[in-house]
Amino acid sequence: MNNQLDSFAQNAEVFIGAEDLKEKLSRGVKLRVKLGVDPTRPDLTFGHMVVFNKLRQFQDMGHQAVLIIGDYTACIGDPSGRSALRPVLTPEEVKENAKTYLEQAFKILDKDKTEVRFNSEWFSKMSFGDTLDLARKMTVARMLERDDFAKRYATKTPISIVEFLYPLVQGYDSIMVKSDVELGGTDQLFNNLVGRDLQKDAGFEFGQAVITMPLLVGLDGEKKMSKSYGNYIAFNDTSKDMFGKIMSISDETMWKYYQYLMLYSPAEIASLKNEHPMKCKKELACKMVARFHGEEIAKAELENFEKVFSKNEIPEDMPEFEWTSLSENDSDTIINLMAGTKLFPSKKEVRRMIEQGAVKLNGQKVSDVFSTLERKAGESVVLQSGKRIFLRIKF
Repeated sequence: MNNQLDSFAQNAEVFIGAEDLKEKLSRGVKLRVKLGVDPTRPDLTFGHMVVFNKLRQFQDMGHQAVLIIGDYTACIGDPSGRSALRPVLTPEEVKENAKTYLEQAFKILDKDKTEVRFNSEWFSKMSFGDTLDLARKMTVARMLERDDFAKRYATKTPISIVEFLYPLVQGYDSIMVKSDVELGGTDQLFNNLVGRDLQKDAGFEFGQAVITMPLLVGLDGEKKMSKSYGNYIAFNDTSKDMFGKIMSISDETMWKYYQYLMLYSPAEIASLKNEHPMKCKKELACKMVARFHGEEIAKAELENFEKVFSKNEIPEDMPEFEWTSLSENDSDTIINLMAGTKLFPSKKEVRRMIEQGAVKLNGQKVSDVFSTLERKAGESVVLQSGKRIFLRIKF
C-alpha cells in the first residue's frame, strides 16, 4: 500500500489526500483517477505528456483511468494562468479538436483501460436554475484566492462571471464521474481543490485526492511549454521535427525531460550525467521519437542528424520549391523567397534570422538582409535556416 502511495507521489508537486487514498486502498478500492482536458487546440504537446504519464502509471497499477474531454468547458475557456479572457471556440472547432485529442492520448494511455467521458453529457442537460444552484457553492472571496484572479482584480483587468464559473464547472465533473483522484498541472491546483470541496459538500465520504504535476519547461529552457510561446513539441510533430527540437534544448532542460517524460529516477539521471551530454541528448531524442513514430524511424532520424550536424553534410531529403511558385521575377530577395515557402512565420522572422547569421546559401552565411538570388535555368540552390531547416529552390 505504501509502495503505491510512493508511486503516486513520484514527480508530483502537490499531493493532497494521501491518507484518504490509504484508507481506500486498505479496503481494496479500485481508484477512479480523473484527468480532464479541454480541446481548445488540435495538438497535445509534451507538456501534456507529464500528466498523461501519471495517469498511465495509475492504469499500470490496476486503477481506472477516467479521461474527460471538456467539450463543454472548452467553450468557456480555462482562465488558469491567463491575464485575459480566452477566445470563444465554436462547437465545430471543439468537436474536431476533441477527435484529435483522443487519437493522441492513446499514444500514452491504454485505450482498453480508459473510460472516456464528454462533459457535455451532463452540462447540456442542466437548466439555468441548476447553474445558479452550483454557483451558490462558491463565494467571490474564495475565487479571489486564485493568484491569477487576484492579480487581474488588483490591476482592474476585467474578469467575466463565466471565468468565475469555470472552477465550479470543472469541479462538478468530479461529482459526475465519482473520481477518487484528480490529476492536473500545478496551474490546476485551485480548480482541483474545488472538485474536492464539492464532493464533500455532496456527501462523499472522502473528497477526491489531488495530485498536481510540474509544468514542463519549453524549448527555450525558461517558460512553460506552450503553443502560445512557440516553444513546444507536439505529439503530432514529424519525426524529423521532434528529433531536431529535442536536440535543440539545453543540457539542463534535458535532465527535466528525462525525469518527467522518460520517468528516470534521480539515481538513473545521476548516472547519465557521467556520460557526454550530446550522447544523452541523442538517446533522449531516439527514445521519444521511437515512442511516437517507431524504432526504425528513430534510428533513421539519428543517422540523418549525425550526417547533417556531426559531418556538416547537406541532407538528401528536404522540401523542394520551384522558383515560379515563389516569384514571378528573374531575381528576388532571399527574404521574399524564404517567406514564400510558408516554412517561416513572416518576412520579419526571416530578416531576424539573417541578422543573427542563422541563414546560409549553399553552405555560405548570408549577411545582407537585401541579398538577392538570380534565376539560372536548370540549376538549384539550398537555403539553410539554423541547424534544422533546409530547403531547395529549383530554377
